[in-house]
Amino acid sequence: MAQLQVELVAVEEKIWTGEAEMVVARTTDGELGVLPGHAPLLGQLAEPGQVRIKLAGGEQLAYDVNGGFLSVTSSGVTVLAESASPVTESSSR
Repeated sequence: MAQLQVELVAVEEKIWTGEAEMVVARTTDGELGVLPGHAPLLGQLAEPGQVRIKLAGGEQLAYDVNGGFLSVTSSGVTVLAESASPVTESSSR
């Protein structure tokens, strides 16, 4: 299966980078799922929001994000957030 090149970047640091099967993010226009081959777009992340990165093999990474943008290009997906932190069990409920 084709993979997306994904970068999750906060103002101060690169949070995560790698290959994924899908990225799901909540934008101001609604929840958006990005698969390989998705049309280019730029979306504003909803506040507060969450970005989920689905890896090969079924593993999923989730991050709470505040502010920022989601950019989809032919080379991959970049999430530029003001802040991002991994979701813990207590914050996902």
